[in-house]
Amino acid sequence: MNRDNIQFYALYLTRFAGGYGFITLITLLSEYIDALDPTSVSVFGLFTVGAGFVVGMYTAGFTGAQTVAVVPLAWAGDRFDKGDVLVGVLALGTVAYALFVPVDSSLGFIGVRALQGVAVTGAGLMSLALVGELSAVGSRANNIGKANASAFAASILGSLLAGALYDAFGFTPIFAIIVVIMAIATVTCWLFLDDDDTRIRGFPFTDLALNRRILTIATFRTQYAVAVTLVRTWVPIYAGVSAATGGLAYASLAVSFTVVAEKFTNMLFQPRTGTLSDRYGRALFVFVGGGAYGLVALAVPFSPAIGAALDLPGAFPILGPLSPAFLPLVGLSGLLGVADSFREPASMALFADEGTDSGGVASSFGIRELLWRPGSVIGPLLGGWLMYEIGMEWVFFVGGATALTGVLAFLAVLVYDFGPSALTEW
Repeated sequence: MNRDNIQFYALYLTRFAGGYGFITLITLLSEYIDALDPTSVSVFGLFTVGAGFVVGMYTAGFTGAQTVAVVPLAWAGDRFDKGDVLVGVLALGTVAYALFVPVDSSLGFIGVRALQGVAVTGAGLMSLALVGELSAVGSRANNIGKANASAFAASILGSLLAGALYDAFGFTPIFAIIVVIMAIATVTCWLFLDDDDTRIRGFPFTDLALNRRILTIATFRTQYAVAVTLVRTWVPIYAGVSAATGGLAYASLAVSFTVVAEKFTNMLFQPRTGTLSDRYGRALFVFVGGGAYGLVALAVPFSPAIGAALDLPGAFPILGPLSPAFLPLVGLSGLLGVADSFREPASMALFADEGTDSGGVASSFGIRELLWRPGSVIGPLLGGWLMYEIGMEWVFFVGGATALTGVLAFLAVLVYDFGPSALTEW
């Protein structure tokens, strides 16, 4: 095995570790909502924020910290050794996951989620920047697809184990496993990544922020961030929270199946769709994947009606009694993964292409993250408000509609700036 392959595998392991920790928290979010029982909170006696805002902060604390961390981490990756930065944020992630064990309040949970957000952002930026930098143009989306597939494989394993272990033992063993995996990834990268000799002086964000292709895809990505944050976060919440708050009240293991379905199909398809993107271009895959995601998201609240119309079973071996909505919800979650498998490697490869050509691949991925952050912060706060004030189904209606407006805006700007054939030429 040559040295480059060893480095790719080390980076794939990093993606595995990050995906495992991230999805565990997503899967158990409904359990934390029930365990910590968020209520209205008085802020310095000046005003009161409602339970919906506190629930939104369970995710917004994570995404807000990611937003703050993007620019300094991406700058450090281009200015110094990306491998050293990666090892540092992996070590930080190891500490963060250990701190979830003693958490016993909403404030503490939000704080540790913020620390996790910094670690996840740094690991994602540096690992993808290194994969993009080590890859030739003709294999870049395929290698990124493989890296993402590693994260999705971890997501599948993490979701299943999180649900099963929580039902049997509670939170502590779950986080012990994550800490071990993160520690192994940290040591592996420290031992096997070559020195990164690229050094970009100045502030590459400035030039890349005016890149025409990046500006064009920004019209899609800023809106799509709201869609994915709402849908990806609220599918397991919808499955797991009580019927009184609009959910289906499934046990943790059943909730994990709804998460696994999306990750499995995404993992299965991404290396192949990445290869097709390398061959046929990026824009078409972004457009088709984003549009399909929006259409499927709109159908999620109709899971109970679909199950009833098809007379599907409401009980299953091991899982026990659920409802006829279970199989449609799992199926729709799987379709969300198929749709996103078209969009994600093509989008990532586009940013890697532009960053490599302009001499700032970490900053290019940093801009990609920054475009995502406003929507990913606003999305969960909006979702918490919609869930408590209007109805759970409106989380998915707003998420699906935002994905569709994003792809239509992207198509309009793409055609206006680059011509009608640009959709198949990028």
